[in-house]
Amino acid sequence: MTCARQKRWLTISTLTVLAVVFGRDVAHAQIKEGGDLSIELVDPKVLRVCADPHNLPFSNDKGEGIENKLAELFAEKLQKKLDYTYFPQATGFVRMTLGAHRCDVIMGFPQGDELVQGTNPYYRTSYALVAKQGSGLEDVDTLEDERLKGKHIGIVAGTPPATNMAVNGLMANAKPYPLMVDTRLDSSAEAMVADLMSGKIDAGILWGPMAGFHAKKANPPLHVTPLVKEKTGPRLAFRIGMGVRAADQNWKRLLNRLIQENQPAINKILLDFGVPLLDENDRPIGAETATKAQ
Repeated sequence: MTCARQKRWLTISTLTVLAVVFGRDVAHAQIKEGGDLSIELVDPKVLRVCADPHNLPFSNDKGEGIENKLAELFAEKLQKKLDYTYFPQATGFVRMTLGAHRCDVIMGFPQGDELVQGTNPYYRTSYALVAKQGSGLEDVDTLEDERLKGKHIGIVAGTPPATNMAVNGLMANAKPYPLMVDTRLDSSAEAMVADLMSGKIDAGILWGPMAGFHAKKANPPLHVTPLVKEKTGPRLAFRIGMGVRAADQNWKRLLNRLIQENQPAINKILLDFGVPLLDENDRPIGAETATKAQ
């Protein structure tokens, strides 16, 4: 390497290092002075959300879902513009959205899933039994209940309660619905509720937010019972938080702070969609309790 090239290379290297150091110092100063922990993001002025465009009650491209409303709340609190990257909630969702840096947060993600770094949970719910009012199954709160024997029960294949149904001998008359569908064209939850309303099945088991949402829309409304008393098979209650990249520690802390400060408003959104909220002792959280500051 010639002397001139060496000098040029050293100059470029030095400027690069200085840029990194300077940028880091500015970042730390901004955090200290303004409290903005979102500087890790590609565009700190925009809340970039990863979402499914056809997946109610969670999200759609019309902004009508639970996670759309939560995103609007957080964008308002952060004073940021709201933008979405839409991709079907199927295999490759995390890799093609959050993992590809096309967006910065998945608004709903089960706690403990290693595909993302999770925030603190902002709600807890469970799979639920959905039945018609007057069916005699409204107060069934466990799959061990003898009243379910011989009944035609809808179940989404591959979900945790399918194991509980098998343990309790309920699969012989069960009607399975596919777990993975093209959400632009199909919905297992809608199909199950339609079959329940028409009498093709006697009851259905759905993830809490889906159960509550579709039961509330039905005419007449359906009865929803969280399945929190199971003694065999996996537990059916889960905590839900938000998902971010593993490297985005400051961003996670900011979201945790927002969750804590806005829990009553978050609860109201969830209850408006019929989500059966549970406390850590599996007791239902009603509107009066949910909207109180924690």
